[in-house]
Amino acid sequence: MNAILNVGVPKGYSDLSLHLDPLELIASSAARVGVSKNYLAMVTAAKIQNFSLVTQKFDDFSVSVAATAGCKHGESSGEQMDVQELCGTINIIVLIDGKPSDSCMVAALITATEAKSAALRDLDVRSFYSGDSATGSITDSVTIASLNQGKTIELAGPASKLGKAIGYCARHAVTEALLKQEPFWGSRSVQDRLKERNLTLEKLAAEVSKVDGLTVDVAHLIDILRKNPAVGAYLLAATKLDDDYKKNLIPTDFTDWNETSKCFGALTVANLDCSRMLNYENVDLPPFLKYVLIGIVQKSHNRGFPEKT
Repeated sequence: MNAILNVGVPKGYSDLSLHLDPLELIASSAARVGVSKNYLAMVTAAKIQNFSLVTQKFDDFSVSVAATAGCKHGESSGEQMDVQELCGTINIIVLIDGKPSDSCMVAALITATEAKSAALRDLDVRSFYSGDSATGSITDSVTIASLNQGKTIELAGPASKLGKAIGYCARHAVTEALLKQEPFWGSRSVQDRLKERNLTLEKLAAEVSKVDGLTVDVAHLIDILRKNPAVGAYLLAATKLDDDYKKNLIPTDFTDWNETSKCFGALTVANLDCSRMLNYENVDLPPFLKYVLIGIVQKSHNRGFPEKT
């Protein structure tokens, strides 16, 4: 193989043309840089100039990872998804100045993929489809290449010397490339973070308004968040606990998740007997977020939680 190309899709290029005949764009792009055969090509809509290159050098080998990244339509591998639009691609090229064995090359690909998912977790990128933690996008690509010189390297798992270098370089390259292409991942609001979990303020307002005598609209919720930033911290903490609840990861110390979620919500109002709080079974929100949000809105109305009679 003579070359590895990461081909940027020109602005205005037809999405239909790209998917009907991707080789036309690839071949014409390769020709412009004097490459006509024995090459590997990836395609991305990300701006190529937003690439990141991270290198680590050792006495017996070196690793360089180049990445471009976009993840507006992240996905969580294994989930159900109805894909209507292809948007966002993470392309990774791992270059090894060394002589990895065939099995080592396979392990290197796995390690680089794990590092990509770790980078997305670091930025709390969520699946566009489910709101779960994203593992990538549906069009990602990883390429491993080597100069095939020097002493044979057998291992590239995450704990091996080569694997640690690949993991470090890939994780940092993907993070940097993603922040270059889509800077908003590093500066989202509480409202943004909730929306990424499919929890829009419209949905939250509609569900809380099901509580008797507790009507709230989006403008009211925005005003609450603006006046008291700690409210946002409560909401985000609740969504993390609800992530664990969804995956049945509630700690064994919590003998009753419903009781615990009520007590967590009660912290937003005052010290009270959370066992006497209502269940609000008509409010269709995850348990921790439900009680926190109801408590926050109750407090904004200068009311406490009504108790069971």
